[in-house]
Amino acid sequence: MQYLCLKPARSLIGVSLSTKVLTLVGSLRAGSVNRQLAETAVLNAPEGVEIVIHEGIGTIPFYNEDIDVEGSIPEAAAALRKAAASSDALLLVCPEYNGTMPAVLKNAIDWLSRPFGAGAIAGTPAAVIGSAFGQFGGVWAHDDARKSLGIAGAHLVEDVRLSIGGSVTRFAEIHPKDDAEVVEQVRSVVSSLAGASASTAA
Repeated sequence: MQYLCLKPARSLIGVSLSTKVLTLVGSLRAGSVNRQLAETAVLNAPEGVEIVIHEGIGTIPFYNEDIDVEGSIPEAAAALRKAAASSDALLLVCPEYNGTMPAVLKNAIDWLSRPFGAGAIAGTPAAVIGSAFGQFGGVWAHDDARKSLGIAGAHLVEDVRLSIGGSVTRFAEIHPKDDAEVVEQVRSVVSSLAGASASTAA
């Protein structure tokens, strides 16, 4: 079972030729289905849209104001903030761990939310997608991620949702990039997110 909520993909007329979508993957496992979903987005991005998977969020220390000071900010955290600041939109590809989002994603959001009121994702169009073993496809985790992103200042594109259930069986012998239905859904997500970015920039 999967839960899908998408408006028809917006026209990409007006989307910058360099629209960059920063993508954070919540699973650190190399062969995870959610990483494969992110790879599917890279391979099927509409013309004029660049999907950039940010590596290294697993090396970022837990957020601590004591080290979030000039001269002490961990290199991995600074790199994440720099990547977010130079991107036009944010896509989280989120599995579900024990009914919520992975700690590594929550930690990334925490770092991106600071300085308070002026974080690197303030006003940035954002969406959350993902796949999970259960029949609901990780909707609890996705809802939690959206809530955190919104509080952190991102502009949630609420009508863009994709939660693919039964990941272990559906993708047991196939990469999502080879599933025509998933490819179209992911492409539509990216198109809508890029369209929201263009509208925000206008």
